[in-house]
Amino acid sequence: MQRLVATVALAFIALTSIAPLAPTRADNFPSRPITLIVPFPPGGSTDVAARIMADKMGTALGEPVCRECRRRRRLDRRRPALARHVRRLPIDIGQWDTHVGAIIYNINFDLRTNFAPIGLISINSMLLVAKKALPADDLKSLVDYMKAHPGDAKFVNQNASAQVGGLLLQKLTGTELLFVPYRGAGPAMTDLISGQVDLLLVQGAVALPQVRAGTIKALAELSPERSASMPDIPSARESGVPGLNIAGWFGFYAPKGTPADVVAKLNAAMVQALADPQVKARFAQLGLDVAAREQQTPEGLAAFQNAEMDKWWPIIKAAGIRGE
Repeated sequence: MQRLVATVALAFIALTSIAPLAPTRADNFPSRPITLIVPFPPGGSTDVAARIMADKMGTALGEPVCRECRRRRRLDRRRPALARHVRRLPIDIGQWDTHVGAIIYNINFDLRTNFAPIGLISINSMLLVAKKALPADDLKSLVDYMKAHPGDAKFVNQNASAQVGGLLLQKLTGTELLFVPYRGAGPAMTDLISGQVDLLLVQGAVALPQVRAGTIKALAELSPERSASMPDIPSARESGVPGLNIAGWFGFYAPKGTPADVVAKLNAAMVQALADPQVKARFAQLGLDVAAREQQTPEGLAAFQNAEMDKWWPIIKAAGIRGE
């Protein structure tokens, strides 16, 4: 089986096995800095979104929100030190790969219930992008090309969401892709620009700068409707492939058992940050659509993630996708 997913996504999962935190008093919360765990390397879209939110939330809460990017190996090697460190209340920024795609790993807890949702931050459009020289300028012409050249199109397989999206594209169009494993979107983007691979499915925050610079081309945005943050890119539905819908997303979670009034304080700071015009403008630049107000609640995030799990887990299981 090909290596599907960079192991950094498991950083989020490893945190959940740490012993429960000492009770946090809600009446004086926060009384010390808050740790925001980013389960991916620095500089990616998850880290950028976390940085934007941390700055504004720290102001609202009156204590710094300190981002920490942690890889799985580092967590495993330093578990005792980490357990001491997170006596400060940690919150985590979760997303598709940590809460939906994580089902490809052997995990010993329930992804639906092992966290305390704080709220959904954003819906992150996924773009299907191509190298400049590919003889297809939109999704319809790509499907025509793939049918004429079965198995020739080199499709980057850098994480669970990319592979699932590629499998769905094949299923809906009756075509065949050549999956090429990569360890991350950065190296994949470099090779897409140079023409060594043909197709990449990635969050708009990663692809938009290159699309706007003209080094690659966007074929479709994989949502039912056009994204408000990138209205010039057609959706998959209007490009002739209805049902080819997959989106990234970001949400904040606290450890299981966090008092409800502490979660409420964190949620209030999150909502305040998302309403800030500077945050909205920065998110739009990154291709991130701020979540609807009703989704910015703990209940809204829980309902959203459960719907994502109900949609994607049967597809993942039927395809036999496993992490290595």
